[in-house]
Formats: sequence, C-alpha cells, structure tokens
Amino acid sequence: MKKTDLFERLQNGETISVNDSEAYKMRDASFATKKLLVQLNNAINPAEVTDLLSQITGSRIDESVMVFTPFYINYGKHTKIGKNVFINFDCVFLDLGGITIDDHVLIAPKVSLLSEGHPISPEYRHSLIPKPIHIKKNAWIGASATILQGVTIGENAIVAAGAVVSEDVPDNVIVGGIPAKIIKDIYN
Repeated sequence: MKKTDLFERLQNGETISVNDSEAYKMRDASFATKKLLVQLNNAINPAEVTDLLSQITGSRIDESVMVFTPFYINYGKHTKIGKNVFINFDCVFLDLGGITIDDHVLIAPKVSLLSEGHPISPEYRHSLIPKPIHIKKNAWIGASATILQGVTIGENAIVAAGAVVSEDVPDNVIVGGIPAKIIKDIYN
C-alpha cells in the first residue's frame, strides 16, 4: 500500500506526531512560503499581491480579491479563496488543516484563522491536529476575531470584533464574545 503524503494526511485530518518521519516537511514548506510572503508583504501593486498569493496558495486568485498587507500564512497550499473577497491588514492564516473562503467574504484587520491545534494531554501536546475552517458566502469576520480549527461560519453570518469562535456558526446570525455565542438573527 502506498503511503499518503504528509500534506494529504493533514488535509484528511490525521493527527501528526512530533516524531512523524515526515514532520520536517511542514517546517520546510513554511520557510518556502515565508520567502514568498516577504515579497508579498513588500509589494505595492495589487496585481503583484494577487500573483504572489496565487503562488503561495498554488491556485489562481481572482483579480477581484483584495488583500491588504501585511498578511501572514504558514503554508498556503491548503487555502482556497473565492471571488470578491476582502482581507484587511495583519491577518494570520494557519492553513495546514485547510481554509476555504467563499465568494464575497469580508475579513477585517487582525483576524486569525487557525485550522491547527494540539492535544490537551501534555505527553502528546507537540502533535498537530488539523481540522478545516470554512467561511461561507457573504460572511463578515470582525476585527481581531479568532476562528478556531474545525469551524464553519455560515452564509451571511457576522462574527463580532474580538470574538473567539470555537463552534460552527449558523447562516444569517451575528455571534460575539469569548467563546462566541449567537447575539441575534440578522433578519429578525
């Protein structure tokens, strides 16, 4: 049986032990991404930013996507970004577990999308647990919000500034707080 590549294993949600024989590949990939991020974060032309982000993600980023730098991402190849997405200054994406951002999403400054975590048990804490994040169409993520691994943000939902989201958010609601809770329905 063919052994699955480390990055496929991550996308499949497999916990990766610190002692995994391929764990070094995460570090190497991160440094390759960092090289492109230095260029991206020093670019002054929006088309150049889009081109460099396409290289980082390994997929074509539509010219309707606007990213204000600085922007930080640890891998990139597990991030998918739709059309008409706006990502403001100082955002952090940890995407080894996968990040999908649908069309028309707004992401405010200092937002963190963290698709990776660690076990609670101290003896295994240095292992990596990847779980995907999905931000659905037309959602708005407020300034300094943190979206944790395994969370889906519903269509048209709003995450209030400073919220920490650890559970899925339904469509058409506003959530806020730590941990984030539903504050109100958008259409009521």
